[in-house]
Amino acid sequence: MSAVKQISAAARTQVGKGAARAVRRQGRIPAVVYGAGEALTPVSLDRNETNLLVYAGHFLTTVFELDIEGRKTRVIPRDYQLDPIKDGVEHVDFLRVSAGARIRVEVPVHAINAGQSPGVKRGGSINIVTHAISLMVPADDIPESVDIDISALDINAAIHLADITLPKGATTTLGGDVTLVSIVPPTIELAPAAAETAEAAPAPETK
Repeated sequence: MSAVKQISAAARTQVGKGAARAVRRQGRIPAVVYGAGEALTPVSLDRNETNLLVYAGHFLTTVFELDIEGRKTRVIPRDYQLDPIKDGVEHVDFLRVSAGARIRVEVPVHAINAGQSPGVKRGGSINIVTHAISLMVPADDIPESVDIDISALDINAAIHLADITLPKGATTTLGGDVTLVSIVPPTIELAPAAAETAEAAPAPETK
């Protein structure tokens, strides 16, 4: 479960591209808070704090207590934009989270126990086909990942969504035939002498 973290914000009155640029010139990041039947609230965030939170990982699956100049609101980030050149955070959208709410999140898929997999021992490679699963979960119990045990997986075998148990309280609309993880055969490389022979062989004549 993702713990509730703290993040501070300052209220702002102006919106639009010009206002957002002015916020960034002040060393801060424009953001908005919406949802729960309340009006959209524009705020600004500390640039360094926000970048650290985003690049620490799990940002979009973490519930925050947003402190807007003393007024605290539980939120979850719904989206953020990055500067295409500097990779710094440019904007953040927050969704208000009410008590007992269920929300949709994208939860990453992790393969575990790879060292015990017969396929991996025989030289196969782990292929994570579905990197994240869209889940409906309680806002107070968001899983950090969906862990797939591949300890019994051999080459050319796969694990599908129907083969696993979702985290407690989670549901999904995806079909059970969705492939999550597979083991693919090792790549066969030509020995140096064989490779040289193949390169030296004349091309077939065409008529």
